[in-house]
Amino acid sequence: MSIDVEYAIKKDVRNNPVVRGVDMQQRREFARSLLIGAAVVSMLLFSAWQHYLLIDHSIKVQQLLGQRAVEERDNRRWRLELETLRAPALLESRAMKELGMVYPEPGQTLVIERVTSSTAPATVVASAR
Repeated sequence: MSIDVEYAIKKDVRNNPVVRGVDMQQRREFARSLLIGAAVVSMLLFSAWQHYLLIDHSIKVQQLLGQRAVEERDNRRWRLELETLRAPALLESRAMKELGMVYPEPGQTLVIERVTSSTAPATVVASAR
């Protein structure tokens, strides 16, 4: 007679984590790689920041140059208008039309001439103008 018996063999498996010692050489290499990477990234960011500032300033300079050209054009236009308004013929015609001025009659004018004095006598202390 044969008895078929199944046996369950239970193996004792330990799932405890394996604790290894800290490898100082590997830790130093990791720290060195991290520092080198941080330095490279910071240099790239600094370079990109400078490039951005250069482009930003060049855009601002171009805008200011355009604004300066507009202001110079307006300045020329206002100077031309000022010189046009200062023209004697235009002033005379506007004075007659808008203000109702007329030419004076020959008897209404009085001409005052400037007389230059002779040299000051020696007794005068004040200087001549």
